[in-house]
Amino acid sequence: MRRIELKIPDTIQLSDHDIVMRVASKLYEDGILSSGQAAELCGISKRTFIELLGKYGVSLISDSLEDLQADVANA
Repeated sequence: MRRIELKIPDTIQLSDHDIVMRVASKLYEDGILSSGQAAELCGISKRTFIELLGKYGVSLISDSLEDLQADVANA
């Protein structure tokens, strides 16, 4: 896994975990990370990550027809 350093202004009142969750949830929403990969990035279980998605404005259900068809095929 690659490590990066972010310089966040002191005026931003977010915990380190909250920042990582925001990044991971956006990467998940954009289809760059799976839910499992995003959960691993955050250091939490996949179930916990999925449960927290709504707090970050991300839907578990994709808007993409292709994603829906893939989900149905995998079910």
